[in-house]
Amino acid sequence: MDIETFLRRRGGVARTARLLKAGYSRTRLDKALGARQIVRVRRGVYSLPDEAGALGLALQHNALLTCLSGAPLYQLWTMQEADKVHLSPGHKKTVPGTLTHGRILHPVHPWLPVAGLADVLIHALHCLPEVEALVMVQSAAQRGDITLDFLRRKLPGNRNARARSVLDYVIPRADSVLEVLANYHFSRAGLHVRRHVQIPEVGEVDFLVEECLVVETDGATHLEPNQVKKDRTRNNATVIGGRLCLRFGYADVVHHPERMVAQVLAVLDQSRRGAFSGR
Repeated sequence: MDIETFLRRRGGVARTARLLKAGYSRTRLDKALGARQIVRVRRGVYSLPDEAGALGLALQHNALLTCLSGAPLYQLWTMQEADKVHLSPGHKKTVPGTLTHGRILHPVHPWLPVAGLADVLIHALHCLPEVEALVMVQSAAQRGDITLDFLRRKLPGNRNARARSVLDYVIPRADSVLEVLANYHFSRAGLHVRRHVQIPEVGEVDFLVEECLVVETDGATHLEPNQVKKDRTRNNATVIGGRLCLRFGYADVVHHPERMVAQVLAVLDQSRRGAFSGR
């Protein structure tokens, strides 16, 4: 495995000891540095060039990365890259061109200028749009890195009501960001939804809506030829088994959720009116 791939799987940053243990010699590290494949953030810490800017800025101002800027270091799901660096400068002055967050209240990252996971998530819940904060919390919670009860205790009172309400949409298991977002939008629309339902002759489906409509959320892998064939077979089996099926891709779920929900509601309405009864 090349060193860039190794670092990318670790959030873009690793200590020297971890790299040596993984089999990357000091000679190989020096060559990668010379080729600008990696950069030295501080003594004993290497990073991908894209990650070094934010880390370097934090080190320069003796501040900590947090919120969306801290997410990659904990390998959290996100919907976008931070257009500005999110920093917690403590009691120091705001760093120009950055988004400033409040004080750090929990243990920080052991060797990087990054807030601890708890503060990264709490800051995200206060700062980001609901769906963007939700996917970060979902990825941490379902891995067991943090609990919803812990976050709720850290978000008491009316002033934290909005941030706390996001936690209600975290689900026990999500295989992708698309599942998290689709579940959020279906729930907001008042739909009765069951997730990861086993259907005879079909297998596990992402959603069963109102017990009659199967909804699948398709990421990039569903565009691969072999997966397209499998999905076609599953769609046919779903209809033969007496249920309708809709499929939505990344653009539908992320960029046009209102249209996705409207289509689901339209099919459900037609089903109630007997449009699919085979008259």
